[in-house]
Amino acid sequence: MLASMQQTSVSPVFVGRDPELTDLADALRRAGRGEPQTVLIGGEAGVGKTRLLEEFLRQADDQGVLTTDGGCLEVGAEGLPYAPLATALRRLHRCLGTELENAAAGMEGHLARLLPDFGEADGEPNDEYGRARLFEHTTRLFERLGTDRTFVLAVEDLHWSDRSTRELFAYLVRTLHRARVLLVATYRSDDLHRRHPLRPFLAELERLRTVRRLELERFGPGEVAAQLAGILGTAVPDRQLVERIHRRSEGNPFFVEELAAALREGCSTGLPDSLRDILLVRVEALDEETQRVLRLAAEGGSCVEHALLAAVLEDEERLIGSLRAAVGANILRPDPDGDGYRFRHALVREAVSDDLLPGERHRINRRFAEALEAEPQLVGADVRPARLANYWYHAHDPARALPTALDAARAARRRNAFAEQLRMLERALELWDEVPTEHLAGTLRPYDWAETYPPCSCDDDHHDEDCDRLCLIDVLAEAVVAARRSGDRERGLSLAKRALKLVDEAEHPARAAWFRINRARMLGHLRRSGDEEEIAYAHRLVEHLPPSAVQAEVFALGAGAGMLSNPRPELVVLAERAARIAREVGAHTVEQHALMTLGGLRNDLDADPEAAVAQLTAAVEATRRLGATDLLLRGLNNLSSLLRGLGRAEQAAELAREGLDSARRNGLQRNIGTILTGNLAEALIDLGRIDEAELVLAEGDLTSPTGTHAEFLDRLRGELALLRGDLAAAAALLAQARAANRVGQIQHSVPISRLAVRTAALAGRPLEARAELLAALAEDFPCGYLADFFPLLVDGAGAEADSRGLPEAEEGRAAALARIVEVASGLTPTAPLHHGWARLLDGELARAEGADTPAHWAAAVERLRPTGLPYPLALALLRAGEAEVLAGRREAGAELLREARELASVRGDAGLRAEIDALAERAGLAVVAGRPVPAAAPSAGESFGLTPRERDVLRLLARGRTNRQIAEELYISPKTASVHVSNILGKLAVAGRGEAAALAHRLRLFPEDLAPAGR
Repeated sequence: MLASMQQTSVSPVFVGRDPELTDLADALRRAGRGEPQTVLIGGEAGVGKTRLLEEFLRQADDQGVLTTDGGCLEVGAEGLPYAPLATALRRLHRCLGTELENAAAGMEGHLARLLPDFGEADGEPNDEYGRARLFEHTTRLFERLGTDRTFVLAVEDLHWSDRSTRELFAYLVRTLHRARVLLVATYRSDDLHRRHPLRPFLAELERLRTVRRLELERFGPGEVAAQLAGILGTAVPDRQLVERIHRRSEGNPFFVEELAAALREGCSTGLPDSLRDILLVRVEALDEETQRVLRLAAEGGSCVEHALLAAVLEDEERLIGSLRAAVGANILRPDPDGDGYRFRHALVREAVSDDLLPGERHRINRRFAEALEAEPQLVGADVRPARLANYWYHAHDPARALPTALDAARAARRRNAFAEQLRMLERALELWDEVPTEHLAGTLRPYDWAETYPPCSCDDDHHDEDCDRLCLIDVLAEAVVAARRSGDRERGLSLAKRALKLVDEAEHPARAAWFRINRARMLGHLRRSGDEEEIAYAHRLVEHLPPSAVQAEVFALGAGAGMLSNPRPELVVLAERAARIAREVGAHTVEQHALMTLGGLRNDLDADPEAAVAQLTAAVEATRRLGATDLLLRGLNNLSSLLRGLGRAEQAAELAREGLDSARRNGLQRNIGTILTGNLAEALIDLGRIDEAELVLAEGDLTSPTGTHAEFLDRLRGELALLRGDLAAAAALLAQARAANRVGQIQHSVPISRLAVRTAALAGRPLEARAELLAALAEDFPCGYLADFFPLLVDGAGAEADSRGLPEAEEGRAAALARIVEVASGLTPTAPLHHGWARLLDGELARAEGADTPAHWAAAVERLRPTGLPYPLALALLRAGEAEVLAGRREAGAELLREARELASVRGDAGLRAEIDALAERAGLAVVAGRPVPAAAPSAGESFGLTPRERDVLRLLARGRTNRQIAEELYISPKTASVHVSNILGKLAVAGRGEAAALAHRLRLFPEDLAPAGR
């Protein structure tokens, strides 16, 4: 009824914005083809963002597109997360009913944190993994909604968005793929001051290919004239009037509307000049009682419920009369989503609120708070805690604001909105000293602690374990966890530091240790030093305490960190102790964490890897029974990695795939799912399933947050580029992986170094390959990681063998080989694959001295063949075939090379296959089916199309001669020698003399120069 009373101050004719509508329609078409799109619409307040969005959604509705929208709440609604998404889902539910419920099937417990209409939230812990699951299931819901038709989600006023909303929106932008979904968001560009959190958010989104940003400009005189014609109902407005309104509104469409309304209502003072006057002129034209209601509504929130307004005003009859007047003047409008009211434009609400006196604002907020406390049902249960906390805070009543802020923080945590939880907790910390101690007694409920933190019960020196009162240190502890879970780890470090100043380590060592290990976790996430020191400090604090969950967690964390950096026997004892204590105190997840670490340590340190596999398998099965998904994924990840390191790549791939599937189902694909993606791709590369590995990594590109485990995934992409023979791409990806590996964990740094050695060697830069190897071997080698160290040593020794005889590489060769031998002597193979690598290393070391024999390579082939892995078996077969040919056994050599080429082809190893083909051609062997055997072995010149003179020049170039020296030996001019060198570089497809010389040595184009006496 009230809605029908609105006067026309909005033009019934949509004016301008044709280019923007065209852009939106184009994005809608692309989304309809299964290419998700995002459009960000910016512009100053009042420029027409909402009107453009309404027009676009109307047109989309007419085309049969499913649309919904929601708006962010205005400043002052702190602590209320996901508001626009909740509104959008509620509107969808009203529109679709059971169709939406069917789309949410199986995910209702997660989605209930966004929209209570889905039922009760699941009972899973409110941790960072729960937040990831919420985000993933929201994405999946929207993908399902866009299965049979295009789906548009619009979010208005992103400049007011809470951090959780921004993060969920960004998650949708990044992870909606091959779905018919269009995301649209509006924001005020004039509100984005230099430190506004939306600025970096928009900058990050704009870098994505599927995101487009539109900026709305003000209207020109012609558009203002058209707008006035619609509002005033005239065909052609008076030119002078158009000029005056255009000048005073400066082309802002909302101000044009307000000025036109003031004109039509006969503003006695003429058209107002100031912005404030433009916004308040129609408000001040209303009677005093209506203005009073508008002042109340302005402080009530973005949308204020009718029942709540009535409770505050205490006279519903007068309220309805005032509301009629406000709605009739088009200042308020009924809320389409419920029984309430909102200002037609936020600018008017801001102007009315800003016009309040300080004491007036405090009094109004107190009345709202008291009314809501007296009748909590006046607002929805999902918004009640945050609304009440904000009313008391703006009422300037610390004694009431503090406990309600804590309640709002609890509510935000239940919704996995940790940024908003942190904001409310920081408000509580701000208010703490303003509330007398006696007022805190009995008013602050302790948290339901989800972690191992031992809550403090009082602030005095005589700690009473039975006291259940929440203390300042407890609030700091929960704030530390909220900061860590929300990703604000810098703030978490600061809060933990503040807490440690309050904790008496002698009186409460476990509590101090808890803050220390949380600092360690955050330092680790930030890739910053100091985490090991924090863990060691915590260890000293709890070493001699009675068993507790904190003690078990400290020991488990210490063992886990040590496993990654430097596995050693004492860590086994520590992990066993952690598991035993955790079992004793009932900390079941901590126990399984410790047992998983124990399995990894036993693999690194013991001579019985099967016992380690059994240990880790048992921990995985126990975790399945616990139902702790994040812990299970850690176990599957570790077991997959362990099995791959033992050469059991098929099993490793199966477990990684199981983990990845579980991560997808539970919303953790963009979390631990990223490293499981790497494990799966790496196992597939080992198995020679290169195309499949590329698909897995491509899917990882679509689903991984920027920078997450980038060192791992970029390194694998670099290995694939190297297999394809794309040295430039391999080098670029190597640089990216190295830049991301700031912490330098061995599990990443050693494979990265191996990629660097191989890339340099294949590019014909043997000195660079040697430098990379020696840098990797410069540190003391920890135990374990045999599956990484053996291949690194083999590749390093192979690079030295390939460059034997190259003058520039001779100096330093002996020292490099000696270092390889020294490191190898400290490695004890524990699995068939390790023994195969060890035999391959023996062969490469002998080849580097020119002393390898067929027996060296036969031993390597014998050990590697049972593993079933195409590489390094293909390498061993190549070397064995070459040795047989040099020994005069051509048929045996051809058979070995044939098998090596087949394996290299299966693996997609372009470089290895080219080396095999070059050797076969030089030896006159047929290793490819259907290729005839040459009558005689072609010379090196024939292999590459070199003339006899170019072959002579290449031989001298490979010996390190300059152009002048080549000219002197061959009795030609230096200029002629230079021409021959240029031709050689072109035929060999190399970039310079060094690469040409290295290639000649690596491919043994002149074996007579390399063979030792008697060979």
